[in-house]
Order: sequence, then structure tokens, then C-alpha cells
Amino acid sequence: MIQFFNTLSGKVEPFKPLTPGEIKLYTCGPTVYDYAHIGNFRAYIFEDLLKRFLVFMGYKVIHVMNITDVDDKTIKGANSEGVKLQEYTKKYTDAFFEDIKILNIAKADHYPQATEHIPDMVKMIQGLIQKGYAYKKDGSVYFSIAKFPDYGKLSKMDLKELRPGQRIESDEYEKESARDFALWKNKKEGEPFWETKIGSGRPGWHIECSVMSSKYLGETFDIHCGGVDNIFPHHENEIAQSEAYSGKTFVKTWLHCRHLIVDGEKMSKSKGNFYTLRDLLKRNLDTSALRFLLLSTHYRKMFNFTFDALEQASASLQRIKDFLYELENRSFEEGENKRISKLINDMNKKFKRGLSDDLNISVALTAIFEMIRKVNTLIFQGKVYRTDAENLVSSIRSLDQVLAVLPKEKEMDLPSEMMNRIEKREKARQENNYKLADEIRKELLQQGIVLEDTKDGVRWKIKK
Repeated sequence: MIQFFNTLSGKVEPFKPLTPGEIKLYTCGPTVYDYAHIGNFRAYIFEDLLKRFLVFMGYKVIHVMNITDVDDKTIKGANSEGVKLQEYTKKYTDAFFEDIKILNIAKADHYPQATEHIPDMVKMIQGLIQKGYAYKKDGSVYFSIAKFPDYGKLSKMDLKELRPGQRIESDEYEKESARDFALWKNKKEGEPFWETKIGSGRPGWHIECSVMSSKYLGETFDIHCGGVDNIFPHHENEIAQSEAYSGKTFVKTWLHCRHLIVDGEKMSKSKGNFYTLRDLLKRNLDTSALRFLLLSTHYRKMFNFTFDALEQASASLQRIKDFLYELENRSFEEGENKRISKLINDMNKKFKRGLSDDLNISVALTAIFEMIRKVNTLIFQGKVYRTDAENLVSSIRSLDQVLAVLPKEKEMDLPSEMMNRIEKREKARQENNYKLADEIRKELLQQGIVLEDTKDGVRWKIKK
């Protein structure tokens, strides 16, 4: 049984998809006004872990992630650089797709962009006006939260203590500012606008996600993800306008991940602890180790990013890589040890049980490392055989469909020029030219290739 903590109910609940065998998933994508930072990627990798696990468990997952390419931030950025909105947002949209490829984040089925769905937004706004949930004022259209009695059910806000009725046009505002929010913003000097049946202007941020999610997933779908900072006002407003329009439950299960901090402090450019993926790549880090680090803390716990933690994550990931390397390169005798089969089965059960329990990644990873420790002992004792090694490799590769932190099998090979250097060193050793052999070893080590001389010949490992 799979269970998740549903923000809407405030408790862990058994998860059952609306359609057997199929899960419709919506995840809040980037607002393309700047390069995504590691806090964003903490959320994207949590969502990727969720999606990969559901696929691993046999579900068909239909995944939609929006691209917010028109809002207060993107307009401000385009104006500050003196370029058109589309030109400005394309730069950061392209960068986003480059980044998720580097971090091995599986692509969504749909990436709808807000500017491509303006007619759909106008249609929903018209419907909300007709149903009495929205009203026009000074050329803009606002949602009346007083007309929606369930407003606040996601964020657990008590509207009796707040002051609804006041209007606000800003996309983001403080928790104590529950006000009628803008669905459509009147045309302003210096802002892009669209000529529509509800007037000249542009959409508010919140209506964008309601329209794009329902268009691709239907008026009710299974899971909506995001960071805790999206709960209010964004997701609360999504629920209000979506359910007011359709008369149906908008989302069955809401999953939210906690914030990321750096060295115990809130990430801030002024503090010098603000990192985009590009900032980190300049440090020549192992991106698979970064991914491993970002997924290794439970999504509902505060994540504290430090470079020491990154080094520890790299060392932990290297343990798995070294284990795989040992299995794939050591000469094992023919045969099979039934104890290995039991260790594999135990690992698989614990891995699935951990992630089935609200994505408890700690239990899942512990299952892998416990198995590695026990098998390494058996390897040392000579109790692992060729069939065992093949089954172990297959099992680790299978679980990596969820984690996505290991190099693909074809990536385990070295470029031909490096293989030639290794062969040249081996020839030098055979000719007792140890000086040349040591020079080649040091040269390869500087390039991250570690050589090990064994009774079965030379072996190599990649260490970044």
C-alpha cells in the first residue's frame, strides 16, 4: 500500500488513483525570470523521485509541468533589460531544460506555457464571472473569496480573523493578506497585453495553473506538487477558482516539500550563499552526487545544503559505484549462493516499503547500503558467484530507475584514448619500465581515473 501526507487533510492517507493503473500528476514548474537555484531543484528532484517511484510500481503517470512565462517577475525582468518578454523568457526556459537534463530529471509529458493558453484563461474567467464568483473593477477582474466558503481549506486559514473584500493585484503576498485576487489585470503602460472579450490586459499568476492543469489532466486529477511556499496564496487560489468554475474537487492529494537553506541560513544573494546549478558546475562537482544529496533528505524535512554534506553524498554514492564496479569486473567462479537471493529480496522489499511510506527515502537508501555491506563480506569470504554478481548488478540497476544517480552502463566505458593509455602502462609494467608506468598512472589520476593492479589484471575507476 502506498500512502502520502496530504496537505489538504493534514494527515498521512492511503493513496488510490482516480483511474486504476493511471496517475495524473501536476508539478509547479519554473517562473522563467532567472536561472533556477538549488532550492528549486530540491523541489524538482523530490517530484522526480515521486514520479519515478510511481512508474517503478507499475503505474502509468501523465505528468504536466507548467512554464510561467508571464507574471510580475518576468515582466519586470524583461523591462529592466529592455527586451521583449518572449525573448527574455526564452533564455531562461532553455536554461531550465538544460539544467534538468544535467540532473537527470525525467521530462514531463507536457510543458504548457502560460502565454500559449490565454484564450483558455479568458474562457475560465468568463465562466467565473457568469457564476458570480468574479467581478470587474477598473478594467481588471477579481475573484471574490467571500463567495467561496471553502477558501482556506488547504492552508488552514481562518477567514474570520482576516479581512476579505480588499483587492490585491500582486501575484505574491503575505499570509495575513487574504484578499480578492486578480484573475485578469488591466492593461498597463510598459506591460505586454492581450486583446480579449474581457478587456485588454494579461492574466494573473494563479489562473494560469488552474487552466493549464485542467486542460491537460481534467477538472479533477490525482496529485499536485510544489513547495510549501506555494500553499498560500498560489495553491489556495488555484483550488478556489478551479472548484468554483467546475463544481468538482480540483485535486485529490497535495504534496509539498519544505524549504532548502544553505549553511543553516536562508538562501540570499546578499549573503553570498545563493547558488544556481551553473554556480555549482563552476566548482567541477559531480552532478550525480548533487542529485543524490538533494533526494537523500525526506521531502517534508527542512534541507540544509552544505559543501561538507555534498562531499559525504559523493562518498556514499561512490560506495554504490565501487560495489557495481567490483561485481562487473571481478572474476567470479560459476555457481550461485541462495543467501544472495534472499539479500536481494530483502533489499527490494525494504526499498519499496520505505518509498511507499510517504517517500521515506532514508529507509530506501538504508536498504541498499545494508545489502552492500553484507555482500561485501561475502565477497571477501569467496561466497559470491557469477550468477550472484549478475543478479546483484541487475537489482541495483533496477532500483536506480527510481534514484537515477548511477551512470548508464555504456557510460561506464572510458574514451579510447584513455584506454590506450592504460594499455600502454600495462605494457610498460610487463617490460619492467616502472618509471613510465607510474607517470601514466599519475597522469590518469589527474584526469579522475584511478588504476588498481590486481591478480586478474589492471582495473580502473572514475572518481570526480
